[in-house]
Amino acid sequence: MFKKSELKQDAFVIAEVGQNHQGELDLAIDYIEKFALTGVDAIKFQTRNNKYLFSEGAYNKPYDSENAFAAIYGEHREKLELDISSLSLLRQKCHDHGVKFMSTPFDEPSLEVLVKEEVDIIKIASFDLGNLPFIKRISETKLPTVLSIGGGNFNQIKSSVETLMESTDEIAILHCVSEYPTEVDRLGMQNIKKLIEAFPECTIGLSDHFSGTLSGPIAYTEGARVFEKHVTLNHAWTGTDHSFALEVDGMRKFTRDIRRVPLMFNSKPEEELGTEYVFQKLGKSVIAAKDISKGEKLSLESLSGRIFESQYIPVRESNTLIGKTVSRDLSAGEPISIDCLD
Repeated sequence: MFKKSELKQDAFVIAEVGQNHQGELDLAIDYIEKFALTGVDAIKFQTRNNKYLFSEGAYNKPYDSENAFAAIYGEHREKLELDISSLSLLRQKCHDHGVKFMSTPFDEPSLEVLVKEEVDIIKIASFDLGNLPFIKRISETKLPTVLSIGGGNFNQIKSSVETLMESTDEIAILHCVSEYPTEVDRLGMQNIKKLIEAFPECTIGLSDHFSGTLSGPIAYTEGARVFEKHVTLNHAWTGTDHSFALEVDGMRKFTRDIRRVPLMFNSKPEEELGTEYVFQKLGKSVIAAKDISKGEKLSLESLSGRIFESQYIPVRESNTLIGKTVSRDLSAGEPISIDCLD
């Protein structure tokens, strides 16, 4: 899936739902049904066992935020979780709609659950870059794995990739700026080529927190082939990720424009140049700009161009006529054809 020999010029696009489903199963299914139609390859969720992930103090910490779903942080996080019993249904819904089911486990119990539910792709969040014990466990699943590197230095990235490669060779490394949203002058796209050079055996991509769509095509030209983009069904909903995420039409355009990029580099066959309909309709033919006598040599001053119902010698080929001798008298305005040349 993420082998460079397989992707080549193709792009793999991930719609990152995260927890923008607000903990509602029907809404999660709605995300799958709507965003599968945008042309993406995978739809990604997040999976947490909050009481394992957070210490008792962190879990019970008061949470006063405009994006809060509860006054206690752990309870807030619980309201954003889908019941693990729903994961098999989400997986099936993804497959029914032709996309891969993908999730980020934030802890070991969640990883075990996702493996049991036969998740197609594992995502390692930037939070766990350098978390080698956890990455080792993920590697041992042998599942295709995507690694975001937001906030990480080279040694952390290198050790994480080396640990992953001990058991799997389907690895995508995503350049990521951990700013939500990421302003245009903070995207740092030059890092994509650096990652390609540093990790030639891996596929490189972009985990994108930019609020627009231009970042995808630009990243593709830099060499990215895997793209993760946050999505929402409503920018106005409560939650930190909704405001900068793409709605359905935005994600459709993001995916469409990425897939258009390699087509833009195709060369037009040389034999088709000049045969376009517009030239057949409006292309000028070479004419005599004045009366030309038999035996006279053609010059720039003796030639001009005019549009006829059907084309004679295209005016763009006038360079091939200069210095040729005419074999009969030509009147001003008369089209020049091969049979009137010696």
